[in-house]
Amino acid sequence: MTDPANDILIRPGTVEDVETIHAALLRLGAHTGAHQEITSTADDLRSYGFGEKPSFSTLIAEVGGEFAGLGLHFPIFSTWMGRPGVYVQDLYVEDRFRGRRIGERLLRRAARECRQDGGVYLRLSVDTDNETAKAFYERLGIAWSSYEQVQKIVGDAFFAFADAPDDEEPR
Repeated sequence: MTDPANDILIRPGTVEDVETIHAALLRLGAHTGAHQEITSTADDLRSYGFGEKPSFSTLIAEVGGEFAGLGLHFPIFSTWMGRPGVYVQDLYVEDRFRGRRIGERLLRRAARECRQDGGVYLRLSVDTDNETAKAFYERLGIAWSSYEQVQKIVGDAFFAFADAPDDEEPR
């Protein structure tokens, strides 16, 4: 006889999960020490993830019907490989459910869905000081890329860059 408390279900997130998804992201931010970086709201997730043109997809892990984890991802494309892939933006597992391979199952499901759509790779980034996460990904064969570095521009700098005329001289 199976124990329902050990039954792990991975399912797509729905608009009804938005509050739970947002709460999980806030806990992820707190876990990584970057809670002040999270400015998104549940309404943002509702609009951009479940609106007319979704910008991302989510996978929800449940154990015995209780929220256990979250994977948030979106499609990407490699011009060098000429093939699609998947970018995992957020992976979170509740503390009390860690050690049960839930994170691995969320990643495998995202990879499987990507592969079914012709995809050939998975990308993600890891906080540089999160040694536990780095070891977890390495154990799964998701290796650090020694030839790439993430670059970004956000906030007012992004708006100024995006709104600058095309003929403006570079700084």
